[in-house]
Amino acid sequence: MKTLDYRVQLPVFEGPLDLLLYLIERQELDITQVSLARVTDQYLEYLQRMEERRAGELAEFLVIAAKLLLIKSRALLPQPPPPPEPGEEDVGEELVRQLAAYKRFKEVAAALRQREEEGWRSFVRLAPPPKIEPPLELNLSLDELVALVRQAFAIEPETPPVGQVGPPPQRISLEERLVAVEAAVTQAGRLTFRALLSEAASRLEIIITLLAVLELLKRQRIRVEQASLFGEIWISPQ
Repeated sequence: MKTLDYRVQLPVFEGPLDLLLYLIERQELDITQVSLARVTDQYLEYLQRMEERRAGELAEFLVIAAKLLLIKSRALLPQPPPPPEPGEEDVGEELVRQLAAYKRFKEVAAALRQREEEGWRSFVRLAPPPKIEPPLELNLSLDELVALVRQAFAIEPETPPVGQVGPPPQRISLEERLVAVEAAVTQAGRLTFRALLSEAASRLEIIITLLAVLELLKRQRIRVEQASLFGEIWISPQ
């Protein structure tokens, strides 16, 4: 059984999860009318009823859920003002950039032509060979992974009161969050996953924090412990 066999039941939609994502991406369904917390709760209940759980199914759900969260975050966050109309100076700068790019292409073309005239039919490999990543082994049970997802989706970030404009959202990359999470774990020695999520200011930052924890597990930089099912999840340095 695949994740896409799971059916979402919401007031505004009922059907497969991938169809929900398809309609939202085509803007045929308003993402702000969809409760992603309810979608997650229904899927976790669906997992509990399954006789055999597969990590691949949960990973497939996480991919779709992350896309939905990203779309909804962009829909709810204030959009930046449109860029000003280009003036004469902007046109001049753009022309300079185009001429510089044209010059680089001409130089490369001349170098290739010279190699052809000299009979060089092969090229020296300058870049190092690609690094093949080992298979992903998180050393984490499926129940613990489900618990991580449940906690991540259960956190409700604070929202400013109606009519009050909050500060503009800060862009944060996964690499930045990796450094921050590892630093926090190293400094504390041992802290809970809930404590990491409490610092998140948005749903998007919650998802990035979850991905950072999974990536650090993959790199064997941290370890995760859970004494009992649905108990507190502790994170410590590896």
